[in-house]
Amino acid sequence: MEQKKKVLFVATVVKTHINTFHLPFLKMFKEHGWEVHVAAKNDFSGEPCVIPNCDQYFDINFVRLPFSRQNITAYKQMRQIIQENKYDIIHCHTPVAGVLTRLAARSSKDTTVIYTAHGFHFYKGVPLLNWLIYYPVERFCAKFTDKLITINQEDYTRAKSWSLRNNGKVYYIPGVGVDIEKIHNISIDKEQKKNELGIPNGIKVLLSVGELNENKNHEIIIKALSKLDNKEFVYLICGKGKLKEYLQNLAQKLGIGDKVKLLGYRTDVLEICKIADLFIFPSKREGLPVSLIEAMACGVPCIASDVRGNRDLLSSDNLCKSNEEDEWERLLEVFLYKKGKIMRLAVKYQLETIKDQMIEIYTI
Repeated sequence: MEQKKKVLFVATVVKTHINTFHLPFLKMFKEHGWEVHVAAKNDFSGEPCVIPNCDQYFDINFVRLPFSRQNITAYKQMRQIIQENKYDIIHCHTPVAGVLTRLAARSSKDTTVIYTAHGFHFYKGVPLLNWLIYYPVERFCAKFTDKLITINQEDYTRAKSWSLRNNGKVYYIPGVGVDIEKIHNISIDKEQKKNELGIPNGIKVLLSVGELNENKNHEIIIKALSKLDNKEFVYLICGKGKLKEYLQNLAQKLGIGDKVKLLGYRTDVLEICKIADLFIFPSKREGLPVSLIEAMACGVPCIASDVRGNRDLLSSDNLCKSNEEDEWERLLEVFLYKKGKIMRLAVKYQLETIKDQMIEIYTI
């Protein structure tokens, strides 16, 4: 009997990365008869760690801080797993997990090592320190990478001349894809959904999705909203994180505590998108944001920060040119109470299109 081929997917965490972005690709390998393994940190809390279409799971304590001593242990674990299982393909994601995995697999000559860069930490406008730390590391790890996937044009332009292992290739694939048909088939009672979330009828529903951290930059939107003369809105933020209490206190201090609702981690984000009048994505750094793509697929008007990744998706009119309160206030005013431009989602971001491209890269 012919032995099944094996693929290993690696990322820093399970719930908020593997299960959020890569389940369609795990399923795709299973349907092609492969044995599917996953290595990532278990970030489920109070619920079992379940990964659909995964034959074997390795709980690896990756730490996002690159110089944490725990990452030495994670590297040793990955090296042992790779040596014992002799994978045909290893596909790694996220910076720390991507670096450690490629180093651990550097002697695996019969394994195709693929790395997807979900936004390099060095890019136009970033502090010099990022370039000094992250750029040399990525260039060095490219030597142990057979196929490097970038998800936005800026990263692709920068990486396409790099030298990869075995004369490998750099690809541009626009993200992990969204299931357009699934999104279009979501049907909800908007009034009922608003009642469920405690939103009165007749007011504008603003929505942001993202972890409550400094990079996602929810703070600037709360400050800008507090300056609007018309306060007939509610601002929903889906996501959890260490800044929850700070953002709550900030909204209260600025007099819009009753206008800002921090909803935590949600499994019904697409349903909430269906009741939104405006989607706001103010991140300071992005690769190619799935939540923004999903909002566009829902037909919601979108505005975002003028950064890499967001520029690939939205026109100049939908981008905030500076991270200043007054500029965000102006853009919010235009899209809330005047006629803002709705961007339609291009076919290239659809899941089926992305899967076809990935099959060619995987050659399965």
